[in-house]
Amino acid sequence: MATEADVRRLSLSLPGVTERSSWGQPAWFAKTLMARMWEPGVLTVKTNEREALAGTEPEVYFWMPHHDRSPQLVLIRLAGIDTGELGELLEDSFLLAGGRLAQR
Repeated sequence: MATEADVRRLSLSLPGVTERSSWGQPAWFAKTLMARMWEPGVLTVKTNEREALAGTEPEVYFWMPHHDRSPQLVLIRLAGIDTGELGELLEDSFLLAGGRLAQR
């Protein structure tokens, strides 16, 4: 089970990510918004896999009708994922938000 503290730790470990408030909730930014707490225990991130995620685990991944115009946004119930999966989702969202990983 992932927590908001895990989101914060993993997000801030990515190069150049900053934390500030967005719509009154903690949010993390690369060049643009990469993740934001939607409500306690629910995180929104960017992904190109929204349909697949929600199709295979709708109890964990979902979106609201007003997200229809933003097809990269997905909501995640943190209680339904582990920190490894959370880290992968945050890294993908970071890249979609304009972040750049250091050369390896």
